[in-house]
Amino acid sequence: MLAPPRTVVRREGGLYALERALQRRGFRHVAGADEAGRGACAGPLVAAAAVLPEGKRGEIDELADSKLLTPAARERVYEQVVARALAYSVVIVPATEVDARGLHVCNLAAMRRALASLTTRPEYVLTDGFPVDGLGVPGLAVWKGDRVAACVAAASVLAKVTRDRIMVEMHDQFPAYGFAVHKGYITDEHSAALKAHGPCAEHRFSYVNVAAVSGRGNRPPRARRPVQRVVPEADQPVLFDASGAFSSAESPVSSSGAGSTVGVASGDQPQPSPSVGEDEAMEGEKR
Repeated sequence: MLAPPRTVVRREGGLYALERALQRRGFRHVAGADEAGRGACAGPLVAAAAVLPEGKRGEIDELADSKLLTPAARERVYEQVVARALAYSVVIVPATEVDARGLHVCNLAAMRRALASLTTRPEYVLTDGFPVDGLGVPGLAVWKGDRVAACVAAASVLAKVTRDRIMVEMHDQFPAYGFAVHKGYITDEHSAALKAHGPCAEHRFSYVNVAAVSGRGNRPPRARRPVQRVVPEADQPVLFDASGAFSSAESPVSSSGAGSTVGVASGDQPQPSPSVGEDEAMEGEKR
């Protein structure tokens, strides 16, 4: 039996060339997945997946890697992706989950769940940078996929806009850190606020810069985040460390309602977090 001819996709073919080549080979529904927030030391990790329709309807004006777009352009593209996509989903992993499970494990699990939540089952999957197994369909990890494949770029916009909106809302709760400006990434202003005020409950204590200012830098990643418990007779939140020892009511770690819930934004309500495996700490990684 003769092997099928190789499919050559040239970079000058543009953002839609890879998907169109796959569709010509019989993979009509090509899904892309990407994340936002890997390099941030505060706020959630957000992953998204999208399947764009074939032909002209799937071609979205201004679509590009979300990091290359202005905030206003991202919002416009976001609305177009939501309106035109055959299916899309967004998964939100809170900072507590990143600390407990590890960044890389959470990243892969979130992309896997975003892809599994698509209402249109993909026949082929393109992911940005990291391969994601356990999908039951063929896939390819594409270096800088959000600049190469339209469906991955669409997913990057969904993830980025969702996360930015969360960080703007978080600014109202923790105004001292400037989350609305830097979105939880490590900037000079953010570092100065961390030194001045210490970390809040939305920071990632598994990241070395947060652990250093919290005084918990000598602990392993899983033990760095203080555990919040409620003393029944006082009915007030009190912070304990991982060993159960009393920390201090004056601790800079603020109480938060964020639980270990991973939300799916595809028209559905958030669902309980799936198990995402063993911890693989990737501290302080910036993208």
